Amino acid sequence: MVVAEDEAGKRLDMFLTYALNDETWDCRSVSRTAIQRVIAGGGVTVNGTPRDKNYTVNEKDCVFISLPETAGPQVIAEDIPLSVIYEDNDLIVLNKPKGMVVHPAPGHSNGTLVNALLYHCAESLSGIGGVKRPGIVHRLDKDTSGLLAVAKNDHSHLSLAYQFSQHSIEREYRAVCHGTFKNENGTIDAPIGRDPKDRKKFAVGARNSKTAVSEYSLLENYERFSHLSIKLKTGRTHQIRVHMASIGHPVAGDPVYAPKTTPKDTDGQCLHAKKLAFIHPVSGHWMYFDSELPDYFIRFLSKISGKGKL
Repeated sequence: MVVAEDEAGKRLDMFLTYALNDETWDCRSVSRTAIQRVIAGGGVTVNGTPRDKNYTVNEKDCVFISLPETAGPQVIAEDIPLSVIYEDNDLIVLNKPKGMVVHPAPGHSNGTLVNALLYHCAESLSGIGGVKRPGIVHRLDKDTSGLLAVAKNDHSHLSLAYQFSQHSIEREYRAVCHGTFKNENGTIDAPIGRDPKDRKKFAVGARNSKTAVSEYSLLENYERFSHLSIKLKTGRTHQIRVHMASIGHPVAGDPVYAPKTTPKDTDGQCLHAKKLAFIHPVSGHWMYFDSELPDYFIRFLSKISGKGKL
């Protein structure tokens, strides 16, 4: 992983502790104590040189950590259909359906995107994420649909991860949010960290928050909801959901941050990763992908526009 500008100046063990809990580096959560043990054992290098836990990271430092695999059941390849948008020898871009978990986790040992990828790609996946997250560079929440890029080798994984760290990958989402907007455009620049009252949630301004910037454009106001285009300038966990809730416009159907009064007609969370663009890790070409809005999203738009029953 490559140190971004806002991460420079941190101790190596602290940098890794926060990085491994960040959406940008899709790795399992590891405690600071465990990271310190890996560092002491020579499992961490910076620019190819082993460093101790007190090393201060600099912008553009290349940090590599070799994490021991945790014990647990083997991840099994499953013949689950995938909506593949693009594929070559280096990467695959697909459309993740709402309701699918990206990688195995407690309570979700099968039926995940990784189970499907292992069947589809066989051995052709990056190993940087470990046996439970092969090829996974970034995530989408279970209830978020849309475009996701997966690395088929370590070179592609490192290249895409670097682009994420430099915020050069373009991502645009569509969301239906509670309430209406007076301004057509806006920027939410509010740091996000893990909620101290609930470790499964994130909050604006929480302790150890990290820079988070989202830009939104109003596409349409309805009576009680709005349809927005949202671009991410950073990639924090739950970023759009937390940011929109923080300004009083939570994503409709969000099971964590939205009010429980959201109509069940949403079919769940109305958040879709519509556009994704990045530099191809090998060819250097600019790759741009744009997905269609899924049926659940279109149905809810139809209902709130008065064309269907709400």
